[in-house]
Amino acid sequence: MRGDREDRLITPMAEPARTFLSIGECMLEFSRRADGAFNLGYAGDTLNTACYFRAAAGDAWHVQYFTRLGSDVYSAGLRAFLESRGIATHWIASDPHRLPGLYLIETRDGERSFSYWRSQSAARLLADDEPRLRAAIAAGAVLYFSGITLAILAPDRRQFLLEALAAARAAGKTTVFDPNIRPRLWQDAETLRQSIAEASAAAAIVLPSYDDERAVFADASLEACAGRYRAYGAGEVVVKNGGGPVCAFADGRMVAIDGLDRVEPLDSTGAGDAFNGAYLAARLSGDSAADAIRKAHVLAARVVRHPGALLPPEALA
Repeated sequence: MRGDREDRLITPMAEPARTFLSIGECMLEFSRRADGAFNLGYAGDTLNTACYFRAAAGDAWHVQYFTRLGSDVYSAGLRAFLESRGIATHWIASDPHRLPGLYLIETRDGERSFSYWRSQSAARLLADDEPRLRAAIAAGAVLYFSGITLAILAPDRRQFLLEALAAARAAGKTTVFDPNIRPRLWQDAETLRQSIAEASAAAAIVLPSYDDERAVFADASLEACAGRYRAYGAGEVVVKNGGGPVCAFADGRMVAIDGLDRVEPLDSTGAGDAFNGAYLAARLSGDSAADAIRKAHVLAARVVRHPGALLPPEALA
């Protein structure tokens, strides 16, 4: 595979609004309060990015979410939450036999640890309804997915989704992939690496995180990480770096952004998702990659100073 393809980002239009479709798993989030009790929230990497993109892009874009939930009260709460954030839910299927996944967050010194209950989540079957998924992809202009989206699927369903997204990219849609590497979700390291490579070949934009990439692929530098994704076939690559210098390949050249303000994190949950949402909103409105990275960093820096994955709506205003 070669990274010699140049994808043209979609330029914004006044009417009608474009459609951003996020595909993945949304979950119940329980985060511990100072008194030891837990707050119930709703999150998931692709959900978080959809929310932050919606906040950053405003009404110029229709934002939709594709997943599978249960028929229970908690699934209804997830739907209501998405709609309260301005995200359409008509592509979300209901499963009469399964429930949404959930996880607990513990935070110490600004770093997070997770405990998951998701092995039988409804979202694991999100790609089972092929006509529904094809229709949702056909209706979207920007299609966003992650390594977690892929990891939770059965191998044949993963392959179906990747083939559908590759066809969408070939048809001129803007496909966006965050590898969001979580080794424990994958059956083995080779399957992880191969799936990441195939997904990147289907992606016009890839948004990896350097710490995760270095641990799995042994990239020697940010530039090496970006180059590897270009070699897979990705069009544009932005290597996130936990608030440090960022490297990107965009508009035909490699760029490095340094001097970003550093902040002391309270909770790093959701920071990369916020970066992705703000970066995409800026790029799709016509910003340069460098300016989009700076805007994305500002939002991510706010998120890490707030407990939980999602800032409340009043903090996003």
